[in-house]
Amino acid sequence: MSQPDPITIFIDADACPVKDEVYRVAGRYGLHVLVVANAFMNLPRESWIERVVVPGSFDAADDWIAERAGPRAIVVTADVPLASRCVKAGATVLGPTGKAFSEASIGMALATRNLMQDLREAGLVTGGSRPFAAKDRSAFLGALDRAVVRLQRAR
Repeated sequence: MSQPDPITIFIDADACPVKDEVYRVAGRYGLHVLVVANAFMNLPRESWIERVVVPGSFDAADDWIAERAGPRAIVVTADVPLASRCVKAGATVLGPTGKAFSEASIGMALATRNLMQDLREAGLVTGGSRPFAAKDRSAFLGALDRAVVRLQRAR
């Protein structure tokens, strides 16, 4: 019987606040991590952490991740359109706060994102997201751990 593809974690890294948490969980489970960004960034020197610098447009990193994400991938992103593309490809998608994007929730997430963008452009909403908190980091760690265990059991 053949081995299933290994679990890979893709980080949409340009503004990701939970990279260290991903490294901690991936190291514990022996998973490969791809840190994808539009510019060079320093990473821990581990053989299982790979830097991918994608030149080109602002969306080039998103395109690179979306083209490679599949059922054995976990994608970490706050980018709702990227999350939508990855969910459609069968990937497990988590936001930095631990929120899981799914087939059932992605439509509402896209609609909310588009509405908020329209309100910001009209000047009706001027504030951004609430600050990232310790409870968000903790929720993310739990969600990532559960996602890894679920994918491992699916073998």
